[in-house]
Amino acid sequence: MGSEGDTTVRQRVQTLLLLFPAALGRLGLVEHTRGKEAFELALPVMVTGTVRTVLRTSDFFMVGLALPATALAGLEFAFQYYFVGFGLALAVSSGTISVVARLKGAGRHHRANIAIKQSLWLSVLISLPLVGIAQVYSEPLIGLLTNDPAAITQGAIYLRIVTYALLFRFWSMIAARALQGSGDTRTPMYVNLITVPTNIGLNGVLIFGVGPFPRLGIAGAAWGTMIAETISAIIFFYLLVGGEYDVRLNPGGKQWDTALARDIISVSAPLAGSRLVGTFGRFPFLFVLAILGTPVVAAYSIGRRVIMLAMMPAWGYSTASSTLVGQALGSGEEAKATAYGWDTTRIALVTQFLIAVVMAVIAGPIAALFNTEAPGLTVGFIRVFALAVGGFSVARTMQGALRGSGDTSWPLYGKLLGLSARLSVVSLALPAGMVLKVNGFSIAPGLGASIAAVFVAILLDFYIQAMVNLIRFWSGKWQVIAHRTGVGVADGDSSR
Repeated sequence: MGSEGDTTVRQRVQTLLLLFPAALGRLGLVEHTRGKEAFELALPVMVTGTVRTVLRTSDFFMVGLALPATALAGLEFAFQYYFVGFGLALAVSSGTISVVARLKGAGRHHRANIAIKQSLWLSVLISLPLVGIAQVYSEPLIGLLTNDPAAITQGAIYLRIVTYALLFRFWSMIAARALQGSGDTRTPMYVNLITVPTNIGLNGVLIFGVGPFPRLGIAGAAWGTMIAETISAIIFFYLLVGGEYDVRLNPGGKQWDTALARDIISVSAPLAGSRLVGTFGRFPFLFVLAILGTPVVAAYSIGRRVIMLAMMPAWGYSTASSTLVGQALGSGEEAKATAYGWDTTRIALVTQFLIAVVMAVIAGPIAALFNTEAPGLTVGFIRVFALAVGGFSVARTMQGALRGSGDTSWPLYGKLLGLSARLSVVSLALPAGMVLKVNGFSIAPGLGASIAAVFVAILLDFYIQAMVNLIRFWSGKWQVIAHRTGVGVADGDSSR
């Protein structure tokens, strides 16, 4: 009875949620069947992304309650270096979803399974050096972003510990993307619904020292993440080795396939470049914020984390677009792939707009929860990020469609243009007359524009990226890239 009752409730919830794409279909915004497919694929990824955003936000919330603003700033600075590894993991896993989706669409299931193994070996080669660097250079790395001794100490503590989680995070992302590329977005969601609450609970216990556990402060947040990511990796390994899913990992047999590794790298490299450009581009951006004051860095960090709840659906729709476009191309249906790209972008934009409006309206009460030194400034950042949601939605979803075809260079170009605009404008926030030395040259870009320049810089960045990705997809040239790579149809192996 209990199982039947749970199934009935789940079906009712699903029916209720599917009213959303049905309504958009009736309004003529999307074709109903394609909108429904995109929504059903995106929803589990949205749930996964939302719980992970809640995790990161809870980190800031708990650290903010337990420690002063310098700890929040240190946490934000440490995250930038962790995002280097995370960005590379996202790039490799994005290459995985592109290759797996097209191979599955072409019916080449054995090759799809080998592709997963190639991604795993690539992740090991990338993540191990990053862990070593963090152990040796954590304090100097944080010191590049701030001269606040307390922020440096707190950030270095977090960075040294949390980078151990990269190995496990890499594998979990690859496994999740492989499942998503096969059309299964629910299993990764279920795994995250187990491990993310575990992570939040561990963080709370270890940050505050609940019961017999010591009060570890910011180190507790790092250890909680490390333990939870290890659990996640073990679960994904068990699931994919078990062979009960459309994709699987075979630990034995052939370990390396140069052709497949090359395919994955060809898709992943521009994505890695895009992620690294975004990550390293945040360093000078945060440098400017740090000059404006530690409370500004803390307010930016909180605003960014909060509005990620509105931005997160784009990750789901981006994944859905990669899967649907990739599988359609793998089966030779280019017109269908194009239609999926446009419809997924439209439903993503409507979804995120509705959430962003709500977040902007309740920005004040949200900011008050974080015990911040600058609540008004935090509200400002939340609302500016809410305005940027439209650009983020289009940029990310269109990037997913391009990724499904293997065309990942243009999102990198968009990232470079957006970042250039962001840094050029944010430099105007520096005090007038302040001299910076760059490669032996002295420049004084500041006009004393302060926070206004920061807000404009954020908006320009997202909307420029959206414009570039939109134009590229509209041009149709991504279909040429799909034919050129030939993944799933002409990689020299006819095995199934």
